[in-house]
Amino acid sequence: MAPALHLDLDRAWPAGALSIETLDVTSWGPHLRFSAPPRLIEKFYRERGERLAPFLLYGSGDFHHLSALWIRRASEPLVVVSFDNHPDWDVRPPRWCCGSWVNRALELPHVQKVSVWGCGNFECWWPGQAFGNRRAERAGKLELHAWADGQSPRRQRRRGVIFAATWREEFARFVAELRGANVYITVDLDCLRSGDAVTNWENGKFSIDDVAWALGTLRGAARVIGGDICGAYSAPAYARRKQRLLSEMDHPKLPIPDQDVAWEINHAALCELWPVLTD
Repeated sequence: MAPALHLDLDRAWPAGALSIETLDVTSWGPHLRFSAPPRLIEKFYRERGERLAPFLLYGSGDFHHLSALWIRRASEPLVVVSFDNHPDWDVRPPRWCCGSWVNRALELPHVQKVSVWGCGNFECWWPGQAFGNRRAERAGKLELHAWADGQSPRRQRRRGVIFAATWREEFARFVAELRGANVYITVDLDCLRSGDAVTNWENGKFSIDDVAWALGTLRGAARVIGGDICGAYSAPAYARRKQRLLSEMDHPKLPIPDQDVAWEINHAALCELWPVLTD
């Protein structure tokens, strides 16, 4: 199995969730959650970057912007494949935020393209998409594969849409076009349907089997050089008032789950997905 590390930012995963090394960075969690100033991002990377492994398990989807740091470590050209219920392509401030990390990845010279699968969030459609990185999408640097089941006929003509009945065929064609390319995979558990994952955000439509199949398909055709899984629920904690305010405005109003139940559900998903991701 490839070198891996559990980066514990927020106690989203219990101790021993996987038989891999755990690095306790919970002191950083409140400072980095949802958004962080660039100086803090760079300080965190300077302090912890050397300890990182090719495959990382970390906390809530509120930390997904850190994936842009994990991808930064690569030196070869690569394609980023993201499984997420959100496009994370917002061009508005703050610069380092879980809702805009895709743009930070696209700024890296070795990232050829980012392809996001399983979006069901309103940001993929008008008027929400007005704040997305449409320029990168038009240029072919960013692909959004949003669920179009139940959308109007006009919305179903949006570039890259997928449908429950045929998405696997679309994904297989996408993988075939990679032709052995280097790939970095990031999985936010909020791409999974309700009941398969408990997160801090709205749930998507993938089943665990869907994502496991997609990871295996990528493994069979591309060179997976690294990857991560985030998105498990954790109780929010913040270091700055503005950070808390922006986060609470952006988050959906969801009931607080029982932590033990959340751990059990998310651990079941992790046990299915992690072995396929890390091969």
